[in-house]
Amino acid sequence: MAATPPTQVVIPHAPWFTDDRLGMFVHWGLYSLAARHEWVMYRESMSVGEYSKYFEHFDPDLYDPREWAAAAKNAGMKYVVLTTKHHDGFALWDSALTEYKSTNTPCGRDLLTPYVAALREAGLKVGFYHSVIDWHHPDYTIDGNHADRNNPHWQELNKTRDGAKYREYLHGQVRELLSNYGQIDYLFFDFSYPDVATANPDGGAKFAGKGANDWGSVELMEMIRDLQPGIVVNDRLNVPGDFVTPEQYQPAGAMLSGGKEVPWEACQTLNGSWGYDRDNLDYKSSEQLIHMLIDGVSKGGNLLLNVGPTARGQIDPRAHQALAGIGGWMHLHSRSIYGAGAAGITAPQDARYTLRGNRLYLHLFAWPFQFIHLPGLAGKVRYAQLLNDASEVAMMVLDPGQAAGHMTPAGQASGTLTLKLPVQRPGVAVPVIELFLNDESDAS
Repeated sequence: MAATPPTQVVIPHAPWFTDDRLGMFVHWGLYSLAARHEWVMYRESMSVGEYSKYFEHFDPDLYDPREWAAAAKNAGMKYVVLTTKHHDGFALWDSALTEYKSTNTPCGRDLLTPYVAALREAGLKVGFYHSVIDWHHPDYTIDGNHADRNNPHWQELNKTRDGAKYREYLHGQVRELLSNYGQIDYLFFDFSYPDVATANPDGGAKFAGKGANDWGSVELMEMIRDLQPGIVVNDRLNVPGDFVTPEQYQPAGAMLSGGKEVPWEACQTLNGSWGYDRDNLDYKSSEQLIHMLIDGVSKGGNLLLNVGPTARGQIDPRAHQALAGIGGWMHLHSRSIYGAGAAGITAPQDARYTLRGNRLYLHLFAWPFQFIHLPGLAGKVRYAQLLNDASEVAMMVLDPGQAAGHMTPAGQASGTLTLKLPVQRPGVAVPVIELFLNDESDAS
């Protein structure tokens, strides 16, 4: 995957997207057998012939998408997005447009049908990822983002390739995905690079990038809206989408496009790799992942957190452990996340606010001793409690002119609400204080 700059977007077609703040991304395909990153074909400049060994041995005998759905639901996730086809061109369904598909491997079956059924059974929204890049298709022209980019005969090969035929193929496969599996809630395309010129092996003119004209993006989006009017689509077709997709970083604030705040979703991995990467041990802790989720929601964003199942079709134990940690926290604190968003006020140091209706949530990344001061909230809060156990938190307003004494804190600026906290931090990854706002007030 690779991020592209945000483009002008419209309000999401489905309001669920900005309510259901947490989703699971699943990168799974032939590269899971290599177990060393989903771009292994590109990284190691494998030819289609070399890569075929994975096609010949793809047999996920332990694949049970109900287990994926259960892991997502237990982690507090509301939607799941699966790679129907990644850049290697391999289709996880019985596409009528190619022989390079799961039904022709030892697996011998369509893998999307049980996936969709499992998500619907679990009450999760159904998402598809689809790559517009295709290193396998004979009409996809070689460029700097192609696995065969180092082939000295790339120019001759490109003379035999017809971008229009590939564009027809791309549209045809998307039509299959959106016609044969009932309602699809979410579609993630990956990715455009129209302004990226990359070096070629001859050292001459650089490879040109690919964008909306190459994909037929305008017509493609029209078809998508016609087939699935309620679907949300990301921003990577090089035309307006419903939301923008920062990848592998946390935005510093609200995301802007055309000078306006737009919906966004941070795409994050557990360990820096999207596909199963056996020897990659750089896993984030559950606490760090929870911090990322809270930080994103406090800025108006979603978190799409990736897992890369093994070639046998299972989520590996390290990923399960991370998801379980998130789930434990979400079980107690989900109402500070679901249906919540940016509060529009600055939180204290090492803290984040989210706002849901008339409830303001203070997430404490660091646990202060005894007091925490909340500027601007005096007179606006009628009750405060720890969210994990609904135990009351004492509130007070300190006289701005009060001098610090031996055992009394100094006063705070006018309008500051002070909370008195227990000495012991609650035994949760991130403590949350739920502030019930007065009916006639809000947090702004």
